[in-house]
Amino acid sequence: MHVVILAEFAVASGGAEKVAVESARALAEAGVEVSFVQATAGPADPMLDHPRLRRIGLDLPDVWDLSRGRGAAAGIWHGEAARRLARALDRLPSSPDCLHLHQWTRALSPAVLPVLLGRGVPVAVTLHDYALACPNGVYYRFDRGEPCALTPLSASCLAAPCDPKSRGHKAVRTARSVATRIALRCAALDLIHVSDASRARLSGLLAGRALRHHRIDNPVRVGPAAPADPARGDAVVYVGRLTAEKGADLVAEAARAAGLPALFIGRGPLEADLRGRAGVEVLDWRSPPEVQAVLRARARAVCAPSRWYETGPLTVYEALAQGIPAVASARSGAAERVADGVTGLVVDPEPAALAKAFRRLADDDAVRRMGLAAHARYWAAPMTLPAHADALIALYGRLRTAETDPATHQSWAVTAECP
Repeated sequence: MHVVILAEFAVASGGAEKVAVESARALAEAGVEVSFVQATAGPADPMLDHPRLRRIGLDLPDVWDLSRGRGAAAGIWHGEAARRLARALDRLPSSPDCLHLHQWTRALSPAVLPVLLGRGVPVAVTLHDYALACPNGVYYRFDRGEPCALTPLSASCLAAPCDPKSRGHKAVRTARSVATRIALRCAALDLIHVSDASRARLSGLLAGRALRHHRIDNPVRVGPAAPADPARGDAVVYVGRLTAEKGADLVAEAARAAGLPALFIGRGPLEADLRGRAGVEVLDWRSPPEVQAVLRARARAVCAPSRWYETGPLTVYEALAQGIPAVASARSGAAERVADGVTGLVVDPEPAALAKAFRRLADDDAVRRMGLAAHARYWAAPMTLPAHADALIALYGRLRTAETDPATHQSWAVTAECP
């Protein structure tokens, strides 16, 4: 089997890139021939060094590095990206069995979708956010600090000043969303969801298109080991980009109210504000092994209090795998993996609710019990790299079979109306 994985970056700096890189490595280790197409220039994660893994660079610019006009045009429809991708696919030593897209909004644009869909092989897209439906990508009202409830591209959506940057950026992202819809109007696409909650939400937002929906957990790069002892930890830990929509400020506020230190690993717009708060420690990005070491030494719990409908923050799963309780937002897909009061706590992303949850973490016996339960439950059905590869290989096989014999696979959710 030969699979092409397409991502905009080849370093695991965010959830989408991390999943793309780790799934490529897992597939290669499972015996699959993998061509990893990296859209932008730049470094590559060492995990992509494998005899069965070929890395191909398109050397495209990140649209945020271009001038305002050029960046806007490339973000809406980047013709050069489509041309370079087509050439790269033409030069592959063998025809792929599946094309698997992870990102397209920072360098590729919707222009690559017709290229992929015109190859005559299945195209799968892992939905790490809501960019396939929502102009700003996260289905979140940045102007109000709350999840969105509008129909994407409706009159109310177009009028809403919801973009995190400006109305100008909203206009560009809206045009990109329209271009995406046009590119997919007559396309049959396979979508991979990483949580049941995001699958249900996106199925509604994408109603009326020819889509098949699939559910595969993101991989968790944590090896089996004895459970940590979170009762020895001294802080509530947050790992990820330091932004308001991900709730970084909520962790600091609630931890102070609960009398616990807050430890942050990451960078982002709230970094300066967080560093100025009492009881807060901020570390820069760390490698996965370094993050795991910090968690085992310092964490009483890991908190992911997303204000947006986050599809499935990996930090929650990585904590559970190590025997560390997780405090997850009730709005996030990761909450599905937390047994409230047993392996962690599921709370609304509000300061008072989080502070109440954090006070429960002061009880050493309760924290230790939750940590042991988290470890036992996770390893009863682990979301390991090999398990992830097995799920992908099974899906790719079904998709290839459906290409030649549609009766063997589930039908499309809707039949596209095309001229």
